[in-house]
Amino acid sequence: MKKAILCIDDERIVLESLKGQLRKNFGSEYQYEFAESADEGFEIIEELVAHGTQILIIVSDWLMPDVKGDEFLIAVHKRFPQIVKVLLSGQAAEKAIKNAQENANLHRFIYKPWEEEELVETIRSGLAINYTSLYE
Repeated sequence: MKKAILCIDDERIVLESLKGQLRKNFGSEYQYEFAESADEGFEIIEELVAHGTQILIIVSDWLMPDVKGDEFLIAVHKRFPQIVKVLLSGQAAEKAIKNAQENANLHRFIYKPWEEEELVETIRSGLAINYTSLYE
């Protein structure tokens, strides 16, 4: 089964940075998908699921047009509680972070600009959770 990591941010430069850091640290072990909005993120999720690809982690920006990251992650969690969720933002309100923690089982919040080591460690710990749950 293919395994994917999905990143959502309305800034293309952020997605390019995430793409580079993920590929550098995790190689071709995973399929990487990128969306510029929550709607596009939902479309990609539906596509991946339809093709039998397991989504392991979603890294989502908080401040996006239309749907905020916490709301997006909560909607994803309702349908796919096993996906590990990470919120990434330079300006997320404490209330939004708490909302994602309580209603989307948020794995971690990372402030922008992030350190590559923090991102990689967050992804590794998220993958460990995902693999652990597969064998429970």
